[in-house]
Amino acid sequence: MPAALSLLQQRHSVPSRQLDEPAPDEATLHALLEAAIRVPDHGKLVPFRLIRMQGGAKLQFGERLAAIAIRNDPDMSEAKREKERLRYTFAPLVLVVVARIDADSKVPEIEQKLCAGNVAYNILLGAYALDFGAQWLTGWAAYDREVAAILGLAEHEHVVGFVHLGTPQIEVPDRDRPALADLLSTWAP
Repeated sequence: MPAALSLLQQRHSVPSRQLDEPAPDEATLHALLEAAIRVPDHGKLVPFRLIRMQGGAKLQFGERLAAIAIRNDPDMSEAKREKERLRYTFAPLVLVVVARIDADSKVPEIEQKLCAGNVAYNILLGAYALDFGAQWLTGWAAYDREVAAILGLAEHEHVVGFVHLGTPQIEVPDRDRPALADLLSTWAP
């Protein structure tokens, strides 16, 4: 079986809490991201960009998000407050994948978002190929405009996901996968 197909068949996410140092070094990360941005892009719009979070910036980001969450739910338990605060601190590197939607383009918005989603997925595939672990997460913060402002996003930009990267600290068992027979049909006129 070709190595690329084997990679697709074996790829799995590693929970962000199970990712630790090291993250990809600068040269490896650059190569990974150069590969990740090679996605189908109808109209050559490049409807995506990336934001890197490392070190203390991840905790500062989490603290700002926790403040928003607490303001929205003042009765939030202390455990949930701490979870919000620390959510981005486990993996050594978090990449925010951002969709940049051009509403004036003939390319439908869904295709632009899917293009950005492909970047996120390519990061997962590339990380796995390089023996790193990764997890693509969203959560409420991906859809909150106040969080978008914290990230410096323009009105036409949206978070597609937070991709947590690092070295797996556990062997992650594969999860049950759907049967292809339940998903594939043949159309006939």
